[in-house]
Amino acid sequence: MTKKLIILYVVSFSLFGSQSALAQPLDIEGTWFTKGNEAKVLVSDCGDGTPCGNLVWFDPELGGESIDVNNPDPALQSRPLLHSAVFWGFERRKDKWKSGKIYDAKSGKTYKSKLELKEDGSLKVKGCIGPICQGQTWVRAED
Repeated sequence: MTKKLIILYVVSFSLFGSQSALAQPLDIEGTWFTKGNEAKVLVSDCGDGTPCGNLVWFDPELGGESIDVNNPDPALQSRPLLHSAVFWGFERRKDKWKSGKIYDAKSGKTYKSKLELKEDGSLKVKGCIGPICQGQTWVRAED
């Protein structure tokens, strides 16, 4: 009888633990400064429990475009960059977000992406072409 209770407890704990992990709020939700404080990206729930990032500010003194002139889709080349999607489509894998997409407005290209919240509270953001990834470290900004 005791063995059955222990097995039941272990199984229940395992199920509860995995449901709990899936039900966690986004640990990366909030506003982030990109590398060099060039821009701010607001990370929020896409509506399905995964993170979406939208550009909410960029430094006008850096001289960047305010519209999406480098977008490969001509219909999107006149859209404002402010509030446009920066990343989307992630899946949680353990303590990281993988298999997402990230858009680089400077080049007009979209890359595979990974996100990871580091122990120091920074966000490691990677864009990848095949197995080769380049990353940036973002820091939290005040919302």
